[in-house]
Amino acid sequence: MSLRDKASKIDFASIVPAAAVNPESARPKTAPGAMMALANEQRSELLRENDELRAKAAQVTELEGKLDDAVDELRSWDGAKPTRRLDPREIRRSMYANRHESSFQNQSFKDLKRDIQDAGGNVQPVKVRALANEVEGAKFELVYGHRRHEACLQLGLPVLAFVDNLTDQALFEEMERENRERADLSPWEQGTMYAKALDSGLYASARQLASAIGVDSTNLSRALALARMPSEVVDAFASPLELQFRWATDLKAALETDPLGVMDRARKLASQRTNMTSKAIFAALLSPGDAPSTGAPAIRSFDKDGKVQGTMKLDKAGRATIKIHAPMTAARQQKLTKLIQGFFDSE
Repeated sequence: MSLRDKASKIDFASIVPAAAVNPESARPKTAPGAMMALANEQRSELLRENDELRAKAAQVTELEGKLDDAVDELRSWDGAKPTRRLDPREIRRSMYANRHESSFQNQSFKDLKRDIQDAGGNVQPVKVRALANEVEGAKFELVYGHRRHEACLQLGLPVLAFVDNLTDQALFEEMERENRERADLSPWEQGTMYAKALDSGLYASARQLASAIGVDSTNLSRALALARMPSEVVDAFASPLELQFRWATDLKAALETDPLGVMDRARKLASQRTNMTSKAIFAALLSPGDAPSTGAPAIRSFDKDGKVQGTMKLDKAGRATIKIHAPMTAARQQKLTKLIQGFFDSE
């Protein structure tokens, strides 16, 4: 390679250092130039601050969006109450509890207990309220969910529960409403709960109670009549859960017109403990032993608004005695006379 070719490949720029820039020479030489430079510097600063503000505004907008989402999420839980897992031994039954012991022995309870065991606990929470003072190891009182609580107690599992602060009336009304919506609650159990509420002075009258819980006063009166039946009458049945709403009026009327006879028949039925159906037991309670076997009760009652207005009783010859409990005005007497005459004319 010739000397000329080698020289052509040398980068003289990398060998000779660049001339240093004199800061003084970079400054404007005139007053207008200095002012222009200052303005450019201020404009650059403003642009930088503007960019920072835009970035912060974007962050604020993003945070506001997240806050709105959180508020919407909280609104969706408005009124919701947290659940806790409690030791069932620390929960006592309410004084208004309406479950009969046989409710914890039937097939329905056994199925519920099996479901809770398979799930490792109750999926549907019970509700309790905290006691002001611990009573015999109990710190909470059941509002509703007595069967679920009993199942967890027998299985040795913690019970999932809502804990709420409730007055006595609020506790009773929530318990009644939740239990009434469940198909397995018997008329006798409902009546027992109503009786406890009235006897404890929680409500001044049956009418006030019916209004507070929103039930028909006639059905409430019938449930109360079943719950207030003498224990001998209730024991005549295999279980009080077998008592029906429609039997309340006739049983009540029979106890009014023939109390000794009904009680005697009830004791005999309880001692025999035959395989009679509950319907047959009901008919036997109302039918004297020497009455004709018609397949129907020997005493019939007629009610209105939950009150007995009249009864019809058959003697051993099948003859009827009708007793009218309501006042008989002249107009009523005339109307009844026409009805009776029409009955005989139709024979």
